Amino acid sequence: MTRPIWLSTSLLVAACAVADAPETAGHEAAHLERSARATVIVHYPAGWGHRIALRGSGAGLGWSAGRVASNGEGDTWTLALDTDAPVELKPLYDDEVWSKGPNYTVAPGQTLDVWPVFFHDRGRLERRVRWHADGLQDRDVVLYLPPSYDENWHERYPVVYMHDGQNLFDGGAAFGGVSWDVAGAMDRGFEGASIHEAIVVALDNTSARMWEYTPTSGGGAGGGAPRYVRFIADEVKPVLDRELRTLPAREHTGIMGSSLGGLVSAYAGVARPETFGLVGAVSPSTWWDNTWIIGQVAGAPTLPVKVYVDSGDSGSSQDGMANTARLAQAYRDRGAPLFYTVQQGAMHNEWWWRQRLPGALGYLLGPR
Repeated sequence: MTRPIWLSTSLLVAACAVADAPETAGHEAAHLERSARATVIVHYPAGWGHRIALRGSGAGLGWSAGRVASNGEGDTWTLALDTDAPVELKPLYDDEVWSKGPNYTVAPGQTLDVWPVFFHDRGRLERRVRWHADGLQDRDVVLYLPPSYDENWHERYPVVYMHDGQNLFDGGAAFGGVSWDVAGAMDRGFEGASIHEAIVVALDNTSARMWEYTPTSGGGAGGGAPRYVRFIADEVKPVLDRELRTLPAREHTGIMGSSLGGLVSAYAGVARPETFGLVGAVSPSTWWDNTWIIGQVAGAPTLPVKVYVDSGDSGSSQDGMANTARLAQAYRDRGAPLFYTVQQGAMHNEWWWRQRLPGALGYLLGPR
């Protein structure tokens, strides 16, 4: 660390006397202006007797041997770097085991917080059986916990609530025999740093699916979405926020589904904007009740933090492309941060939704 320089009055006078050497003074000033301290803070419970090191390029780092960071409170490991250019780096456990995923970059003057993973590259599933809610059918809830969850217990995670849970992980249980491969998409997103690690909460559908996923009666068959959304927001979410290391704020809480699941996700963004700030409407059933949801989005007082909307353009219904375009335009007219896409040749089924899922998650959650 650079030591502070204290100048007496006489030294200050002497310093003024060298003003006739502008080239030297200018060179020093330029160097100080270019040079800044970058700080890297690695959050990791290394355990007694172990350490965290950094390797990289520039600011005294190299790729062949690491510099050990200073251990502090709360399992933090800090290393200060004097640099006038961005530094590429990577943490190592005991200067032997590289962290998973791509390298990090820290800029001059920046403090970079890192929550690395060294020993896991796949998430795991946890099933909560027969979750009960008054007025609704019991259902299983499956949790996807990301690769770092069991290793780095200081990290907290965004949460995405998803409908039609039977279709999300297991092709054997999925409608039509094709799952969304949510766990695979999240794991690959972690490895390639294209999707931020998150907890996914998959809620199974029931025989009352149409009633639960529709916000109005629509002629008598629907209207249960207000109760279903309350179930997620007021019963499931508080339990998981207590039991898991979640980031509970709206900007870190998503809701996402396809078809009627896309409809109820858009509705949740309107009805409970204080809870669900990230909205994913995949091939949403915007046709329901004469496109009722489009008017609700157009008049909603609170905008989502981010919205993802998509459709295909093929099949007998053209995947509702025209109405979904109107929904996207309603979000756009309100100024909501929106990603909208139409997949050419895509129809209304899991095979196509599986293809678009990584892009949807990458947009809503951001990169690692």
